[in-house]
Amino acid sequence: MDEKIIKRAALKEKVQALKKAGRSIVFTNGCFDFLHVGHVRYLKAAKAQGDVLVVGLNSDGSVRKIKGPRRPVVPEHERAEILASLACVDFVTLFDEPDPAMLIRFLMPDVLVKGADWATDAIVGRDIVESAGGRVVRIPLTEGVSTSGMIEKIIAGYAD
Repeated sequence: MDEKIIKRAALKEKVQALKKAGRSIVFTNGCFDFLHVGHVRYLKAAKAQGDVLVVGLNSDGSVRKIKGPRRPVVPEHERAEILASLACVDFVTLFDEPDPAMLIRFLMPDVLVKGADWATDAIVGRDIVESAGGRVVRIPLTEGVSTSGMIEKIIAGYAD
């Protein structure tokens, strides 16, 4: 397993050590099925909010609960490897819950990042991070780019 792809308990130890060393921890999460330019821009912008970027990746089971039985298209171990290959991503950890609240509470990041398509009061974990003195940042999405849109084009036999 890639050294960036790490189980929750080991990640907590690393996060605590990095915080003690004065590094700020940024957390974001998602399914990241079919990684596209919008994801890359979003992750780079998330990394710019602090020193260390941790990505909580929805497991295959979690994605199915959220997106339905035909998703994810790309299995969790491949999605994790792709994310871990990005220079802006420091750690990737899987979570099986439908939302990242437990993982956020467990890691206690300094900064929580979500897409601007999420209303501030709807961001899962916002209360946890803010009550600990952290901040929440909403990142604008790249217009016209989405995994669902890509899948629709493939299904429709899109050819350019």
